[in-house]
Amino acid sequence: MNIHEYQAKEILSAFAIPIPRGRVALTADQVERAAKEMGGRCVIKAQIYAGGRGKAGGVKLVYSPDEAQEVAKALFGKKLVTAQTSPEGLKVRRILVEETVDVAREFYLSITLDRNSSRYMIIASAEGGMNIEEVARLTPEKIHKVTIDPFIGLRSFQARRIALALGLTGSVGEDCVRLILNLYRVCQEKDCTLVEINPLVVTKSGWMMAMDAKITFDDNAIFRHKEYPDMMDYAQLDPLEITAGKYDLAYIKLTGNIGCLVNGAGLAMATLDVLKEYGGEPANFLDVGGGATREKVAEAFKIILEDQDVKGIFVNIFGGIMRCDVIAHGIMEAAGEVHCTLPIVVRMDGSQVEEGKRLLSESGLNVRCLDSLGEAAACIVSMLG
Repeated sequence: MNIHEYQAKEILSAFAIPIPRGRVALTADQVERAAKEMGGRCVIKAQIYAGGRGKAGGVKLVYSPDEAQEVAKALFGKKLVTAQTSPEGLKVRRILVEETVDVAREFYLSITLDRNSSRYMIIASAEGGMNIEEVARLTPEKIHKVTIDPFIGLRSFQARRIALALGLTGSVGEDCVRLILNLYRVCQEKDCTLVEINPLVVTKSGWMMAMDAKITFDDNAIFRHKEYPDMMDYAQLDPLEITAGKYDLAYIKLTGNIGCLVNGAGLAMATLDVLKEYGGEPANFLDVGGGATREKVAEAFKIILEDQDVKGIFVNIFGGIMRCDVIAHGIMEAAGEVHCTLPIVVRMDGSQVEEGKRLLSESGLNVRCLDSLGEAAACIVSMLG
């Protein structure tokens, strides 16, 4: 689960991590009033669920409230396209107005969940800013990493090692140590998969400050934080993903034209890979889970059909807990409601597979049932070719 920068900064501030003075605005007039509070000269920052806003024109330095208002008018409603968005971009509905800060040095600092080790990892660099991706690619030796043992947690000497690697000593070095320790507290107490500060700066007055922040929460831990759903900006999400969430379906919109319905996350990932191998372009990741009901399968199928990019549907089911005849009934129910005429290729195996195939073959739908995953993938690709 993502949140906006201003929300991430509010969390950091609550954990004694310094942030610039700022105010979030929903209209151009509110931006003008906030700019007056900041003394006229301030930074206008579009709030979307993606990085790279500066390069896309979403971050502007202005010198007067009137200029702030004009910039805000141009930004509100605009779709920003960055390296982290889809080609359609994300629409700006909120703007953060912040005071300007005299920066002496910039750094990159994050704590993220390393999937390989199943542990938190600190990642830091003295080359912070907009081009941190290029730094990681061209000069990886400038990226410093420390893996945190979950049994003993982050220790002061590890935080100090990072501060020294960034060239920070003396009082500012100790400030950096405290900041890193507090950042780890954020990760643990808020159940984060990522907390990123880029840039983390040392001001000309010698203070450390988080100039930008990104926080991602672990979706599996949201039940422990009742306030999280209220923090979500649903306007930043794909409408189909919102609908899928209501039915507890794991759905992610992709850019292809083959709608995919699969049971099991691992099988779903393998299905996408096989489709790509045969030259196909998946339109989505959709995992209905191992014990989905007929109604849940029907809703999943409807979500796929609501995507206007979908020109054909690929169903890949292994019937263990999930029975193949239940899948067949769900497909028939959804397809019948929306009068689906798209080509459907089904590869299923396991519990009640013959009954599932019989139901589909007698359904009157434009469906083909095949036994081999590779054969089925090649079939749907050729049908759309």
